[in-house]
Amino acid sequence: MTHHLPQDRAQLAERAAQAYQEIISQVAQVIVGQEQVVEQSLIALFAQGHCIFVGVPGLAKTLLVSTTAQALGLDFNRIQFTPDLMPSDITGTDILREDPDTGSRSFEFLQGPIFTHLLLADELNRTPPKTQAALLQAMQERQVTASGRNYELEQPFLVFATQNPVEQEGTYQLPEAQLDRFMLMIQVGYPSLEEELEVVKRTTRPQEAVVKPALSREDLIAYQGLVRELPAADEVVSYAVRLARATRPDDELATPRVKRLVRWGAGPRAGQSLILAAKTRALLNGRLHASRDDIKALAHAVLSHRVLINYQAEAEGVSASDIVSELLEEVQRG
Repeated sequence: MTHHLPQDRAQLAERAAQAYQEIISQVAQVIVGQEQVVEQSLIALFAQGHCIFVGVPGLAKTLLVSTTAQALGLDFNRIQFTPDLMPSDITGTDILREDPDTGSRSFEFLQGPIFTHLLLADELNRTPPKTQAALLQAMQERQVTASGRNYELEQPFLVFATQNPVEQEGTYQLPEAQLDRFMLMIQVGYPSLEEELEVVKRTTRPQEAVVKPALSREDLIAYQGLVRELPAADEVVSYAVRLARATRPDDELATPRVKRLVRWGAGPRAGQSLILAAKTRALLNGRLHASRDDIKALAHAVLSHRVLINYQAEAEGVSASDIVSELLEEVQRG
């Protein structure tokens, strides 16, 4: 059965692909290389998905997120997560106000930095679980609870977090439930020699780049809505679900190595994320149908942080990413 979007939707899809290229060119004025990182972060934005960046400090993760916010015309806040950060430092707090005329006192809610469009949670795994939980609620419900009252967060609201490698001193392991809330985990690697030369040249001379918004907040919300309207064929959905299920050691689709090396695999949210991310990748490349190739291109970013390996895997030097690579070879269409 062939799906056809209404004509204005097709035009909207074409404009989304043009806007995507314009955003990339704006970001490239500031960020050298890292094409895959930029692509995946924009997929998360257009898919309304939170994402987490993993890499050692000093790889311009913070700069990338702030530059992307500028290119999208979004409000942007940054929270530096530290061991002494309290939940109210994120969500906001009630303060006591006194009316100068009447002398009466009342509490007023002072919004925290979470009230923004794009929140950069920097070094998220440096803060204790209680504070991580406050962020978790906002990510899931897109609202904040303070003193028994709920406050809605303005749309779009997305969290881009950075995480230092867990082996580093002073880091807390993020709970699996929290990691599962992130649509994508984006690996940020070291630049190539040529890219690093360009980085050093750019950052040691006067700053000239001016990043201009490539689309409005309203446009972004429209494109986010369009992503969900794009069709995905049954066999593409089946492939995504089978791939997610194959990561679970007790599932009939699990390979012998998964059964031996994985503690537990990806939950149902992984299949949803695979399809939404695949639809978004198709849209941003000017296509109106998600394909298996879109899923394959995003499988590592969607699945790796949802696959928990056991001690045996660690002893053998097998990573969650290695497991995903194997499953991309093994799992066939349903």
